[in-house]
Amino acid sequence: MADVSINIGELKKIIGKEAEPEVWEIEKGQIKRLAQAVGDPNPLWQDEDYARKSRHDNIIGSPTFMIDNGLVKFVDKLTGMFPLVGNINGGTEIEYYVPIKPGDTITTVAKLSDIEEKFNKNGDRLLFLHVEVSHTNQDGVLAMKCHNIFIWR
Repeated sequence: MADVSINIGELKKIIGKEAEPEVWEIEKGQIKRLAQAVGDPNPLWQDEDYARKSRHDNIIGSPTFMIDNGLVKFVDKLTGMFPLVGNINGGTEIEYYVPIKPGDTITTVAKLSDIEEKFNKNGDRLLFLHVEVSHTNQDGVLAMKCHNIFIWR
């Protein structure tokens, strides 16, 4: 397999630089459709009568509701900037702070937070790109933060 032909120093120059913010208007139909699409029956994200009786007083986004927002465009941009081949999801960790509800305006900001260079048993170079995405609501409150690792060869 060919080695990754990029200068790690160039890639490291963008560590910590935030991508352009993306703004998302949240509506209840989006929340319900995602829960239905993945077969998640939790009534907090689908049943308005049930959710009104909860401490949230409304349906809320499921834990994975915003997970890809802000991330896909950022990873595509990295791919365009550097000749990276093969993208494997090395894991995702999510921190939750406040629920995301219909009517919220969520601003997502992605950034490359770290890069690790490793070699597999065949001697091929692998890059572990750590991407962090913050999701902040219209009140300036951090709703959730996703820490993603992508493995590139």
